Amino acid sequence: MAVVNQYKFYGKYIDTAAAFTMFGTDAVSGDQLPLLSETYIIKSFRVTNKSAANAPTITIKNDGFSILWATALSTGTSVELLSLPLVVEGSKALVVTTVGDCTDGVVIGITYLNIKKEVTV
Repeated sequence: MAVVNQYKFYGKYIDTAAAFTMFGTDAVSGDQLPLLSETYIIKSFRVTNKSAANAPTITIKNDGFSILWATALSTGTSVELLSLPLVVEGSKALVVTTVGDCTDGVVIGITYLNIKKEVTV
């Protein structure tokens, strides 16, 4: 078994208040999560509130546990939400919930290390 590390960026544009699962889609459940053979180490989780008309509140949950609870974003700002790396294990969901007005758009940018386990023959 070999381990392959890849640094990646994931971005998402959100213009509605709802809960969103991040990353690739699981074909069985429809949830978006890392593959069972992957572990994500999130280094940076930046949220940009594009408009002065927006006033959303962001919540982050990792596998159902609140990591960041109800952080209100100021209008027209960009904020780094993590102060320490966050580990998302394979098949676990990272869910971002937006509440409040975000019709003019909120942009989420995630920089992470994808650790893949590959079987070599």
